[in-house]
Amino acid sequence: MPSCRSKEEPRVKGAPAYLSQALAPLADTAAWKAFAEAALRADRGAGTLRVLEAAGLAVDLSTQAQSPELLEAGLALLAERDFGAWRERLLEGGIANCTENRAAWHTALRAEEPPGRVAGRVLAERDRVRAFVRHIDAQGRYDSVVHIGIGGSDWGPKLVVSALGYAGTRRQMRFVSNIDGHAIEAGLLGLDPRRTMVVVSSKSFNTTETLNNAQCALRWLREAGIADPWEHVVAVTANAEAAKRMGVAPERIFTFWDWAGGRYSVWSAIGLPIALALGAEALDGLLQGAAAMDAHFAQAPLERNAPVQLALTGLANRNVFGYASLNIAPYDARLVHLVPYLQQLEMESLGKSVDLHGQPVSVPTGPVVWGMPGTDGQHTFFQWLHQGPEGAPVDFIICREADHPYPEHHRLLVANCLAQREALLRGKPASTLETELAAKESDPERAAWLARHKAHPGGRPSTLIVLPRLTAHSLGALLALYEHKVFVQGVVWGINPFDQWGVEYGKVLATGIAEELAGKAPVGQRDPSTAHWVEAWRAAL
Repeated sequence: MPSCRSKEEPRVKGAPAYLSQALAPLADTAAWKAFAEAALRADRGAGTLRVLEAAGLAVDLSTQAQSPELLEAGLALLAERDFGAWRERLLEGGIANCTENRAAWHTALRAEEPPGRVAGRVLAERDRVRAFVRHIDAQGRYDSVVHIGIGGSDWGPKLVVSALGYAGTRRQMRFVSNIDGHAIEAGLLGLDPRRTMVVVSSKSFNTTETLNNAQCALRWLREAGIADPWEHVVAVTANAEAAKRMGVAPERIFTFWDWAGGRYSVWSAIGLPIALALGAEALDGLLQGAAAMDAHFAQAPLERNAPVQLALTGLANRNVFGYASLNIAPYDARLVHLVPYLQQLEMESLGKSVDLHGQPVSVPTGPVVWGMPGTDGQHTFFQWLHQGPEGAPVDFIICREADHPYPEHHRLLVANCLAQREALLRGKPASTLETELAAKESDPERAAWLARHKAHPGGRPSTLIVLPRLTAHSLGALLALYEHKVFVQGVVWGINPFDQWGVEYGKVLATGIAEELAGKAPVGQRDPSTAHWVEAWRAAL
């Protein structure tokens, strides 16, 4: 295991002993300056086909900045940022999450043969989940599942069930996350309590939204005359003791561990709803696809390593070309929940303003991630992508083969995806348009004027990610591709992609405001606007 401590440099005061000062601010390094200069000189016109193969996926980076010089500069930058040691630390269960002093070992959860230190626990819990699903299937007792969780406990299962269960699931699945009472009301509406299982998923098992929604579901079960509502409740958590104190039977508590971050937890027992909805084989396929991407990330040469090269492309777009956002455009209606899943993964991981030593970052970090499935996006925001002054890089995601019986639909879908990508790259200058319009317009001045309105600047970067088909395996590989991309960017930026202190601070403030709304005296001073609305709602609630 590589040490995090430099022999040459003293550590920052207050930082853990394994962090050193050897990592200079990114903008100050010669390697970064060389990378930025190479990016500015690189070809941005798709002069060379560049497609990387990874775990069954094809990642086409042809329309991103590319040149032999930029490739070499990227490899030098990774070496300067000690990427090899950080990757080893991640994959071998070292301290990758420095501020919380623990591993970020989600790769162990999906390995066919998990690392020895955790193999017994991971395999035992994996077997427990599958045995439970087999038992429930054999019983035939539940035809509905209400899954209660939020954030990482919700987005992963919801994405997979929606994507792979679009044509039907073994049981009716409802996902409840928001503390807005309309969410739990809709989640329970119309279900038969006697044939409904409630799955409560929370890593800490103290998440406000999840516990309040769980209490609502328990009341619903009791009010239906169910003598022991706990027979209908299952918990998935890293805090089994809290679940027991709540009342969940130990045999119905499935666990994972603090070294599996919430937004990386779909590979753990958090995936239970996937198995209940689609069968254990779907969950197994998801893990296998992610493990295949892990193997590629660990073993492929860096110049052909898809997550690494995707990350370097993103760094150039963010910090050299100045793009502040990244658009995700899955050309597959089944991937409707992919965008919010990736929003959490990228923005919660990379939305940091200090480096590992607590010093201000020297360049902007994670971009805003946004989007929706195509072709809907073409009728929503593609106008901005094509002609807005800023623009944004786009990740186009599509399947080579469809699973429906309408080949003409798939041809049109593919045609739209490729056309939008080509239009972003090529653009159409006003001079060409003016010539075309001159043949239709009698007034040359009007033709020139109209041409300026119709002109597309072009030169806008995109990546095309092609899945063979949308299967559990290919979806697992896709999610792991983005996980590793985010990790690489965190290493280069010198930030911790595995904590989320901004989210935690908001939770603390919300607790205090909730107490004030319930009638407790204010603690401390609030800004005038917050104080006004707390008082207004205190009188109404």
